[in-house]
This record gives sequence, C-alpha cells and structure tokens, in this order.
Amino acid sequence: MAGALRPMEAASQARLRGSRCAGACSVTACPAEESCPRCGGPAEPVALSGAGTLWTWTVQRYAPKSPPYQAPSGGFRPFGVGYVELPEGVRVAAVLDVDLEAIRIGMPLELGPGEDGGVPRARALAAGDARKEGG
Repeated sequence: MAGALRPMEAASQARLRGSRCAGACSVTACPAEESCPRCGGPAEPVALSGAGTLWTWTVQRYAPKSPPYQAPSGGFRPFGVGYVELPEGVRVAAVLDVDLEAIRIGMPLELGPGEDGGVPRARALAAGDARKEGG
C-alpha cells in the first residue's frame, strides 16, 4: 500500500484518551474511567499528551500464552514494556518500540494508542523534538 502509515506512525497521529477527576482532587487516569479512582467522584474525558519519559521498564522474553496471543508471521521476538510518565502525572503502560540496547530510564518517548485499542505503544523521541512539549 503506497502511502499507508505504519502502526506507530498512525498511533502518533492519534491521541491517547484518559479521564480527569471533575472534583477537587483532579487525578488523571489512563485508560479513561467514569469515576475518579481516588475520590470516587465523576471524571471527564481528556486527551493526554503525546510524549513523556520512561519511568521504568523490563523485557518480555517469552511469548504470551495463546489464545488470545497470535504470534506474528516471523515468530515471537523479545520486546520492551514499560511505564511512560506523562506531564499530566499519570504513568501509562506501553509496548516500547525501541531497540532493547537503547532503552534507558528517563528517555523521552512519544506515546500513542495501540492497534485496535490494545496496549499503547511508545517510540524514542529526539531530545529537541517539539512534540516533547506536551503533544
């Protein structure tokens, strides 16, 4: 398909959705929730920043059990997973589309929704990239 976006490129053009407490505590959550996880009050939908920093990470070295996991045509390959801390104060679990040797805590990452509403995906963001400043 000429001109088709790769999954991460498409994800970077979409916004990750979360929710924010409409009450005094103003907690942000991801994924979006109808009520605040802290005080139980109502929450409102919010578009989250498209970038943050890697808070912590690990490597998934074994294929998940099937079903529902379906191995890609090239077979399973280890991948990074971690928490990306956003400016809104929420940490979002994400698959890290970054070379395993390059992953570092504190590195800037661009974050987008996963394919078909699945786990969000993150990729390295250049230090001077304008998207780092809150999407």
